[in-house]
Amino acid sequence: MATPGQGRNDDRPAAPLRDQAHPAAGQSWSAQGYAHHAGFVSELGGPLVDLLDPRGDERILDLGCGDGALTARLAQSGAEVVGLEPDPSMAAAARARGLTVLERDAHDPFGEAAFDAVFSNAALHWMREPAQVLRNVQASLRPGGRFVAEQGGFGNVAAVVTALRGALAARGHPCPDPGPWDFPRPEAQSVRLEAAGFRVAEIALIPRPTPLPTGIAGWLETFAAPYLAAVPEAERPAIRADAEVLLTPLRDETGQWWADYVRLRFVAVKSD
Repeated sequence: MATPGQGRNDDRPAAPLRDQAHPAAGQSWSAQGYAHHAGFVSELGGPLVDLLDPRGDERILDLGCGDGALTARLAQSGAEVVGLEPDPSMAAAARARGLTVLERDAHDPFGEAAFDAVFSNAALHWMREPAQVLRNVQASLRPGGRFVAEQGGFGNVAAVVTALRGALAARGHPCPDPGPWDFPRPEAQSVRLEAAGFRVAEIALIPRPTPLPTGIAGWLETFAAPYLAAVPEAERPAIRADAEVLLTPLRDETGQWWADYVRLRFVAVKSD
């Protein structure tokens, strides 16, 4: 039975690392800031772990493992768990938990028939070429292996995106078009998965209004960087403040801020 930091050395994915990390969708991370503003992301991942139902005799990849909070929970099953994370700060935080982490971009191959299951929570929507990522996932799975994932789905943070676009336009800045995130409908994601060599066992959109522990200001500070990449740094706080004003309807009568999350959750099995 493997512990989080004791992975086998046989059939370890051997694809070359990129010379430098390539932040997904123009986003870089601070592990400390993420834990403070967005720790709820892993806390709300429990149902996805239950859906995966990891077993002690399995080898599992956590795709986009971040700081490893959910990866460590997977490892409690006794499975051999490997994280994949391109951001150096996040990868270091995951390793500090005793986890094995491949520090690379999921757009690059990360193994051939190396895993019994691939798990991913709140990461796929950051990846700019989803078809390539899905092909890499399929290749990394052993025959009959399963891919269990949750990401932003169609309509996810629509109000937040509208506010950011409005705040940018009001100050004369262009808005990224298309936007930086991939929030597909179930039908579109099913087509992608099937094209990559999967059979879709289940897939659904799940509306999930989500309380924000540090308010919409903390959310924007943590996640809105792709929308502000072309804006001079000195102007970014004003745009975030303008967006916060526009988003006042997401603040309830007690003062609690909520994000208008819609999640896309699926289970797909590698076709024979």
